[in-house]
Amino acid sequence: MATRWGICSAGKISHDFTVALKTLPPGDHQIVAVAARRLQDAQAFAKKHSISRAYGSYEELARDQDIEVVYVGVIHPYHLSTSLLFMNAKKNVLCEKPMALNSRQVQEMLAAAKTNNVFLMEAVWTRFFPATLEIKRLLAQGELGEVKLVRAEFGVPLMHVPRAVEKELGGGALLDIGIYCLQFICMVFNGEKPESIQATGVCLDTGVDEGMVVTLKFSRNRMAVFTCSIAVELPNDAVISGTKGTIRVPAHMWSPTSLVVNGKETQYPVPEPYLPLNFTNSTGMRYEAEEVRQCLLKGLKESPGMSHADSLLLAEVEDEARRQVGVVYSQDGQ
Repeated sequence: MATRWGICSAGKISHDFTVALKTLPPGDHQIVAVAARRLQDAQAFAKKHSISRAYGSYEELARDQDIEVVYVGVIHPYHLSTSLLFMNAKKNVLCEKPMALNSRQVQEMLAAAKTNNVFLMEAVWTRFFPATLEIKRLLAQGELGEVKLVRAEFGVPLMHVPRAVEKELGGGALLDIGIYCLQFICMVFNGEKPESIQATGVCLDTGVDEGMVVTLKFSRNRMAVFTCSIAVELPNDAVISGTKGTIRVPAHMWSPTSLVVNGKETQYPVPEPYLPLNFTNSTGMRYEAEEVRQCLLKGLKESPGMSHADSLLLAEVEDEARRQVGVVYSQDGQ
C-alpha cells in the first residue's frame, strides 16, 4: 500500500518536496491532494505535478479522508497552527523546519501529536541522506576516536527574500539556515544538551539576525562552533575532528552529496529531478519522505533519526541563542 500524502502550501519548498517524492516508487508514495490559501494556486500546482485534487483551504485538506500524512510547507510562523489543524484531524504530519518559532510552540505541537496519537516529525531532511547515515555509522564504530570539535557553517545571500528578513514572517539566519548547522552538531553529540551556549550576532533593522556565531561546550571538554549568515556566501562545509581522524562534509553541508573521511572522498549523488528545482539537491528530500513511510509502516509516532526530543533540543538552543543576540518574535511573549 502506498503512503498517501497531502501537500500543504503550493510554494517553492512544496514544489521541491513533490518533485523529490516522485523520484520514489509510485507504489510506495502517492500524492492525493494539494492545498493552498488560494484555490487557483493549488490548481496550478496540481496541474504542474499531475495531482488529482486541489483545495483552496487547509481545512479541506484536513477533512480529506484519503490522506494519511500531510507535508506542511508553509512559512515559519504558521507551522504551529497549521500542524495543529492536521493533527487534530488525526493526520500524521511532516512539518518543515524549524518545527516552530520557539520551544514553547514545539512543546505544544509534541503534546498535540501525543493527544491525537499521530506521527509528527520535523523535516530535517539532512538527517536521512546516505552521506549522513555513513557519518553516523563511522561515529558509532568509533572510527574518529573521541570527537573533540565540530565546526559547521551555512551562509547564503538572502537579503532580498522577504521571509528571510521580515520578523513577522519568522525571518532570521538562525531559524532559516543556522538550524542546519545546529542539528548537525546535535546529531554528532547524540542529542546531548550542551553545558554552555555562547552566541554573538548582528541584527537587521527588522529585528532579526543577519548572522550569528554560536559556540557550544559539551561534557568531557568537547566543543562545537557554527556560523550562519543571510548576508554572504560562506564555504558551507562541516568538519568533525576526533582524536583518530576527521570527517569533512563539503558544500553543501545541509544536503551532502560527498564525504571526505581522513582525506579520502566518496560521492553520494542524489537523483535527477523531472522539473527544475528551487533549492540545491532538493531531490534529497526523498530520504525523509521514505523515513516517514517506514515509521508509519512500523506504527511509530516519531522517527528515531529525528525524534521529538531532537526537535525540542534544537528549539531550546535556538531560544537561548536568540535571547543572547536579542532576536524576539511576537510569539515569544505569548
